[in-house]
Amino acid sequence: MRRTSGNGKITAIGVALAMAALVFTACESADKAPAAAALTTAQTAIDAVKAEAMKYVPDQVKSVEDALATAKASFEQKDYKAALAGAQDVAAKAKELGTAAATKKAELTKTWEEFSAGVPKMAEAIKRRVDILSKSKKLPVGLDKAKLDDAKTGLASLNESWTQASDAFKAGNMTDAVAKATAAKDKAVQVMTALNMTVPQAAAK
Repeated sequence: MRRTSGNGKITAIGVALAMAALVFTACESADKAPAAAALTTAQTAIDAVKAEAMKYVPDQVKSVEDALATAKASFEQKDYKAALAGAQDVAAKAKELGTAAATKKAELTKTWEEFSAGVPKMAEAIKRRVDILSKSKKLPVGLDKAKLDDAKTGLASLNESWTQASDAFKAGNMTDAVAKATAAKDKAVQVMTALNMTVPQAAAK
């Protein structure tokens, strides 16, 4: 009778352990599907904004991708709750990344439009001034042939920078376009100042 009682206890414990294992497995399985779906959603969210983000806020892309990698690692380790939370956070960060890229794009576009409206006019004004001075028999006080030659060289550099800026803009590389346009504007200001020309207020900033 005692043996039977002992076997009964052992059997009951075994059943309890089996049931606990089934409950754990069921819970684990229940957590796995939402985590997997969240990871897919997060990856899709990143893919949707990555191209634009790499153009305008590349420094912010890596942190979001690293966060996704961490969430995926949690999933592989079967820590589905951590994977789910991580993936949901990544999806939110991907949305913020898209907003940041759009904001930066708008800022660069506005800056480009300002340069586009001003730099070519400055270059044309410099050219007219250089042409007049080149034909003049006597240069104004404060100018000499060396300074005029420097102005001609500066004008060529300005035009080259602006051409490169325009090419970058046409290629869709707004960041590079603005950088080169800035160089062109700075050169225009430098040459105009050397020639004692009035620098447009907007360009002087």
